[in-house]
Amino acid sequence: MDKNKLKAKMVEKNLSVKELSSEIGINTSTFYRKLNDGECFTIGETTKIAEQLELTAEDINHIFFDKTVA
Repeated sequence: MDKNKLKAKMVEKNLSVKELSSEIGINTSTFYRKLNDGECFTIGETTKIAEQLELTAEDINHIFFDKTVA
């Protein structure tokens, strides 16, 4: 997950972690842990985040699924 891209989209939509976590139905500390410690969001959480941030399919892929291949 690219947490910097996710944070940038949150800033664009003027949503804090507290607001977004509330909107998607998870505890704020859980959201922070997933964001900062690299834990994965569930598919359901990812879908809700995408809806709240109005992410395109390309945004979703870049934020949640892109992997750098070395």
